[in-house]
Amino acid sequence: MNILLKSFETKYNTAPFSEIKNEDFLPAITTLIEETKAEINTITSNTEAPTFANTIEALEFTGTQLDRVTSIFFNLNSAETNDAIQKIAQEVSPLLSEFGNDITLNEALFKRVKTVYDQKTSLNLNPEQMMLLDKQYKSFSRNGANLAEDKKETLRSLDKDLSKLSLSFGENVLAETNAFEMHITNEDDLSGLPEGAKEAAKQLAESKDKDGWLITLDYPSYIPFMTYADNRELRKKLAIAFGQRGFGNNEFDNQDIVLNIVKKRFERANLLGYKTHANFVLEERMAKTPENVIEFLNELLDKAKPAAKAEFKNLEDFAKELDGIDQLEKWDSGYYAEKLKQKLFDLDDEKLKPYFQLENVTHGAFKIAEKLYGLHFEEIDTIDKYHEEVATYKVTNDSGDLVSIFYADFFPRAGKRNGAWMTSYKSQSNINSTNDRPHISIVCNFTKPTKSKPSLLTFNEVTTLFHEFGHALHGMLANTTYPSLSGTSVFWDFVELPSQVMENWCYEKEALELFATHYKTGEVIPMELVSKIKESATFNEGMQTLRQISFGLLDMSWHGQDPSAINRVKDFESEAFENTKLYPDVAENCMSTAFSHIFQGGYSSGYYSYKWAEVLDADAFEYFKEAGIFNKEVATKFKDNVLTQGGTIDPMTLYKRFRGQEPQPEALLRRAGLIK
Repeated sequence: MNILLKSFETKYNTAPFSEIKNEDFLPAITTLIEETKAEINTITSNTEAPTFANTIEALEFTGTQLDRVTSIFFNLNSAETNDAIQKIAQEVSPLLSEFGNDITLNEALFKRVKTVYDQKTSLNLNPEQMMLLDKQYKSFSRNGANLAEDKKETLRSLDKDLSKLSLSFGENVLAETNAFEMHITNEDDLSGLPEGAKEAAKQLAESKDKDGWLITLDYPSYIPFMTYADNRELRKKLAIAFGQRGFGNNEFDNQDIVLNIVKKRFERANLLGYKTHANFVLEERMAKTPENVIEFLNELLDKAKPAAKAEFKNLEDFAKELDGIDQLEKWDSGYYAEKLKQKLFDLDDEKLKPYFQLENVTHGAFKIAEKLYGLHFEEIDTIDKYHEEVATYKVTNDSGDLVSIFYADFFPRAGKRNGAWMTSYKSQSNINSTNDRPHISIVCNFTKPTKSKPSLLTFNEVTTLFHEFGHALHGMLANTTYPSLSGTSVFWDFVELPSQVMENWCYEKEALELFATHYKTGEVIPMELVSKIKESATFNEGMQTLRQISFGLLDMSWHGQDPSAINRVKDFESEAFENTKLYPDVAENCMSTAFSHIFQGGYSSGYYSYKWAEVLDADAFEYFKEAGIFNKEVATKFKDNVLTQGGTIDPMTLYKRFRGQEPQPEALLRRAGLIK
């Protein structure tokens, strides 16, 4: 029997990765869709009057195995994909999209849900039940349940197309990332590159039976080269290749896909009665409207732009003085910023990396979670993993109860997409007095160990690990009744709060002393380096803020207006960037064609939420700082009001319960050094 069609008889009910074959997925998902349809049919054919229990709760617990199997499949498609999985994804995605439509456009089911919804004031529901009812009703009304039959068919067709387009977009970016290699045979061309990066490049070349060194578009290879390599022409070559992904007028070109996606999203929003895709999305966000988002971003822009322009002028002057550079280009950005940072703070990643061995940083994150939230992490080898490099942990509380299973997958591979993310293999729920604990994973792309060195992280990678670990804590500590409201199932402009607030501990002496020890000598990071980390934290913050704002505004440009007249991706993007531009444009490059966050990753009309959440996290961490960064009372308030609550209560209500007030934007501007 197909392993995916039965409950997993494994320790902690974890996914039996080693027993799953690629060919199991399509038949399993097809069968489970039919089984879930039968479960829904049981609800709709019930002759009893609709109640919260026989309709809303019953619907919440349909398709449990389907949810597990699809989460396993799509997580593998991101972290350990291959041609077979990608081909299956192209078949499975439309099936799931069609099935999603079968549910939301099921008139009999909607009628029952609406009957309960219309009686909600007299049902005596608790806040979580009320939220579940509200979300379920909206999942129908916002997805076409009130449409006429012919319009429902149009919606089905649009959703099927969009799921395929999004997949193709991601596959093209991955293919272009994997296809590019810069093969270097003259060691002089590696001048400036740290020894660890050179060794990794040599090891990569050896693994492909090549002499010399290989530089790729994977972040652990790309970022060090762009930051340290003295050869400006090679930096230019690499930067152009990176910026050209999906924009090469080749088989992997994403230009038509981008235009198709935004036009179909707009058409879908109109069909459902919304002015734009952004209006549709933001109805279910803290920000509420596109106007609020644009006002928020422009307010930050006003504060950041003068600082960014001044920082850019400093960088230009520095590059001219150092190397006679008349025109600073995008491929000079990281290089001269690093040189200027070293000059101003006598601090560079190569001085810091020996203190940030991956294993130590990981255990530091665990130790901080223990001090704040009473969590304990024990590495175990008794559960299955999808790749030998994945580390697996059992997470318990002070009483020894199981809190979560945790997977950590840290290194780049051909089958893994770039970047870093947190995901879930099984949601938490609490039914019939059984608190079913979650299985959480973080996936990153850090520098691999070499023959002579362990994996040593840049400081940026340290904050990335803490960021994803913050998301993981949100998933692990979930303590709700219903799985669809559990963990990170919150408004998207709230979901980054737990992750971004966690980054703050990376800058604090008390926290660094727990894990920042030299990988050879065991010496704790010198306090002068800690001081320099803090001093340099706001270095070029105006430029960094401007960059994030530019991405948020580009997202809103694509999704906050009628895109039907747009026919050239690059021209449209250039116009959107006009007010935030510092560097000259690169004709061969286009960001939108590889902007996976908004065209593949679910952040459409939501990229602003990174800055929104920074306001929340800066304000929240000020509270921690006032009481002490390991203050148990504040940590417990954060845990009880944010980390455990999932999407059961409006996020602003949760935040105010934790903080006692609404978040203050000035906290972010103060931390960024943009106001005193």
